[in-house]
Amino acid sequence: MPETTRSRRRARGTAAALTAAALLATGVLTGCDSSSDSRTNGSPSKRRPSPKPTPVWDRSPDSVAAVGDSITRGFDACVVLSDCPEASWATGTDEKVRSLALRLIGEPAAVAERSWNYARSGADVADLPEQMALAAAKRPELVTVMVGANDACADSAALMTPVEEFRTSFKGALRELRRTAPKAQVYVSSVPDLKRLWSTGRGSPLGRQIWKLGICASMLGDAEDESIKAQARRTQVQERVVAYNEVLKDVCGKDLRCRYDGGAVFDFRFSGDQLSRWDWFHPSKNGQGRLAEIAYRNVTSRTPPV
Repeated sequence: MPETTRSRRRARGTAAALTAAALLATGVLTGCDSSSDSRTNGSPSKRRPSPKPTPVWDRSPDSVAAVGDSITRGFDACVVLSDCPEASWATGTDEKVRSLALRLIGEPAAVAERSWNYARSGADVADLPEQMALAAAKRPELVTVMVGANDACADSAALMTPVEEFRTSFKGALRELRRTAPKAQVYVSSVPDLKRLWSTGRGSPLGRQIWKLGICASMLGDAEDESIKAQARRTQVQERVVAYNEVLKDVCGKDLRCRYDGGAVFDFRFSGDQLSRWDWFHPSKNGQGRLAEIAYRNVTSRTPPV
């Protein structure tokens, strides 16, 4: 046999032997990996559980700032035609009201140190960005928002804040908060049902007299007038409040650290005991307590309101 032919055959044999050895090694290694992956001392391996992600919503915040209007200032809850912030549903220290801050933080002295009320009687949503900037500077763990009643309570229905303006101002307020306090949580209350308040309070002669001073004229003006025109006016105001609440829900829903109350305050039926005996419109101390209950339930819930 020629030498060249024998050399070729040896080369082929060597290549075949190397290929077989490689295949055998691969099989052994694969078998080892499979065995070690599926058995540990004859029993299935146990994988370590993945760590649970930290929830975005803290159900026990330790500091609270409040923004909004006269309801959050406790207007007419203690003294006629005056603010009473100690009775505020959000940050008050009155133990009869048991505000949200008092329920979350504990003692009134601690609440006084770790809560701030930047709401203002007469404020509407356009005032919210400025209030939110003040709240953000305190770096609170939770900010409460209740606004919109004054936007609907204009001198006439025609002067109510347009819905898109309301949206722009509310979005701007959240932007202002996030600029300084990006991880602060926000609890947003729905706007109360103003038509139901009219229906509840119109039976009080004193309430009707106070209403004539100009309190929520778009809804409460000419309280005893039930003409078609008056009913249409009240319906228009009611529809605007519903639209504001849809804006609050929509904008808040796009922020991971924001909870809307699901319409709980709008749906709440304030009784005579829960309205101020002076104006039959703002919450009394009893009513402020009911608002605090609603807020505490929603803030501490495992899941946001639907």
